[in-house]
Amino acid sequence: MKIVGIVGDVRQTSPAIPPEPQIYVPYPQHSLYATGLSVVARTPLDPTALWEPMRRKVRERFPDVSMKFTTMATLRAESVAPQWFRTLLLGIFATLAVSLAMAGVYGVMSYLVSQRSNEIGLRMALGASPGDVSRLMLRQALRLAGLGLALGLMGAVAASRLITGMLFEVRPGDPVTYAAVAILLGAVALLASYLPARRAAHLDPLAALRQE
Repeated sequence: MKIVGIVGDVRQTSPAIPPEPQIYVPYPQHSLYATGLSVVARTPLDPTALWEPMRRKVRERFPDVSMKFTTMATLRAESVAPQWFRTLLLGIFATLAVSLAMAGVYGVMSYLVSQRSNEIGLRMALGASPGDVSRLMLRQALRLAGLGLALGLMGAVAASRLITGMLFEVRPGDPVTYAAVAILLGAVALLASYLPARRAAHLDPLAALRQE
């Protein structure tokens, strides 16, 4: 065979699979001559508008040949469908996990406020402002959230090898991803702690001290 040119790399099956060596040869000269043939046509119009004219042209010369038409967009979507489904599934689980984390932080902080209502009332009676009380409760919430984030990040690093095959152009130990997750969870913990902290700041000192 005579080499007439060199072309760039082409991903044949999926964006996640690196390009492999390929050669382009005339179909009749292919060493693995088969009964299947793919014809690619590009048009600025709606691709489906070409299906019937192309079908008629092929029928004129090869009336017994079966044909199937599709678009490159459909082929591309089918090639990434498994990865897209796994991403969607993980996204749903991640959303549920964040919601449960928010509910858990809110419940713990509400419980702590109720347990420390006497202490909060005494602090306010001695001159602590509502802002001081809010900052006190938020600092405690952030300390607990920081401890949870540290443990969670260590567990994520340890388990990162289990999802290596599901990642595309992202390293298992990507620092940007870990930083983004830490910031997101910190913001969620702060948001979930805001209402209990605000409620603590508006406690009536006299009512809290009477309970003592």
